[in-house]
Amino acid sequence: MRRQYSGNAQGVINGIGVVTCVYVNPQEDRFWLIDYRIYDPQGDGKTKWDHLKDMLSGLVYQKRLPFTGVLMDSWYATKTVMRHIEQMQKTYYCPLKTNRRVDYEAGTIPYQRVDSLTWTKAQRKQGKSIKIRGFPKDHKVKLFRVASADRRTAYVVTNDHAQNDSSGVQQVCHQRWKIEPFHREVKQVTGLEKCQCRLARIVRNHIGCAMFVWIRLAQVAYQTGQTIYQVKYRGLADFLRQQLKAPHIPMVIA
Repeated sequence: MRRQYSGNAQGVINGIGVVTCVYVNPQEDRFWLIDYRIYDPQGDGKTKWDHLKDMLSGLVYQKRLPFTGVLMDSWYATKTVMRHIEQMQKTYYCPLKTNRRVDYEAGTIPYQRVDSLTWTKAQRKQGKSIKIRGFPKDHKVKLFRVASADRRTAYVVTNDHAQNDSSGVQQVCHQRWKIEPFHREVKQVTGLEKCQCRLARIVRNHIGCAMFVWIRLAQVAYQTGQTIYQVKYRGLADFLRQQLKAPHIPMVIA
């Protein structure tokens, strides 16, 4: 348990951080939980960026899962993570925080905040090549200004230099929000946040069991054409009806 920022609470709360990796198939409009790590810097000394790199390396070199790109939050838009993805010969799309400083004039003017850049009509459509402060001199990425899922302006960078359509970038980034339904579902249908134990090992086991429960519920939901909530609560209702129909043995409670 540690103090950390919560997007839902819009503030710092006590909680357990879990870094998740979800595989998305846009053609089938499905997603799967592939890996997760518990953020415990006091226990293992690893940052969230370390966990992300470990999971990606495991997908490429151990699990050998075929995928082309990585979608991540602005929190992970660091030089270490982005260069790690490039070394694996994968593409990435990730938003930058508005205060990140970039250069698009080949060093002729000082670095500017990304939200203070000027955009021509062509650049709004095709993006612009920039250098992020702190990256090697010749390291360029493409920056796009798109509308995010919450109707705000997002500044998205990618190492896919062939990408020249902001609407295509918006469609790709829309897939990143698949992780939000996962977070919502795993909390609401598995009791992930309701463990009353305090021992670290028991808490880890509880989180692992919750993940497996979500995987099974999601599988049944896809096979039966239902939502994960229908699978859980209709299944519970059917179980209770069966119990009520079964013969009962009288009990005396003293």
